[in-house]
Amino acid sequence: MSSSPHPPASWTHILASALEKALVNTLAGALLVSASLQAAAAPEPSNAQALRATHQRLSDKLDHSSFGRPVQLDSVETADGLQGDVYAVVEHPLAEISAALKGSAHWCDVLTLHINNRRCLVAGAPGRETLTLYVVRRYDKPLDDAFELPFAYRVASATPEHLSVELKAESGPLGTSNYNVTLEAIALDERKSFLHFSYSYDHNAMVRLGTMAYLATFGSDKVGFTVVGKTPEGQPDYIRGLRGLVERNAMRYFLTLDAYLVAPGADQAERRQRRWYAGAEQYPRQLHEVDLDTYLALKREDRQREGAGK
Repeated sequence: MSSSPHPPASWTHILASALEKALVNTLAGALLVSASLQAAAAPEPSNAQALRATHQRLSDKLDHSSFGRPVQLDSVETADGLQGDVYAVVEHPLAEISAALKGSAHWCDVLTLHINNRRCLVAGAPGRETLTLYVVRRYDKPLDDAFELPFAYRVASATPEHLSVELKAESGPLGTSNYNVTLEAIALDERKSFLHFSYSYDHNAMVRLGTMAYLATFGSDKVGFTVVGKTPEGQPDYIRGLRGLVERNAMRYFLTLDAYLVAPGADQAERRQRRWYAGAEQYPRQLHEVDLDTYLALKREDRQREGAGK
């Protein structure tokens, strides 16, 4: 990696393209369950209580969301990197979400819906699984060019009131590290649940500089979802730069969860893919990359390769 404070354009283009597709975020902490010695029922775990309080705090924003559904997206530049958070009310019971997302192999099916995630492998004993994601910097690059993200997979909480799943990777490509992905969910009623999907990673100073250079030049047309004002034409002016980057990634991965919950069966891969693509195409300014036929052909190729390798 060059030590120059102004990396060449080709290097920054490759760097930020890779970062644009990488995966990440953190939220989970320890699950604290205190048993009541005098009451017949135990109190709700503190993490579930915190998520329920978040739902109440965001209720007005969810009810008036610009996404056309109860979804709220937040982003922040942390001291060492980036973080994106998506909050959503979904039409799925918590028991259904837990059944679909507690297994590490299920998460491979979820994450490979993303157009740049071309392969996913699970290894290790139950409770200590590693989930390795193979990510290409552009959808048309071969699998041989993919970088690997090995995530430690853990179900932090799985109760009738609360689900929390964590994926953590200590190191990533091109000077990135501390990848964290977390999904939390609580039941709102018998039909609906509240989800929090969190995504983050750290990057060193050179990576930050290179990414900012790319986003100011080759990636200057890329925007996120947060509206920061209006254009001279009176249209929404969306956030750009590093926060725009993490917002695009957070939304792409939230849409993988959304698509999987609609069609979790092993024989419904193409239905999930069509759902993910349709979800992304609702926001073409931010997320459009290829046409549907190209996307489905890539995913079909991936499935055939995995089938041939068994």
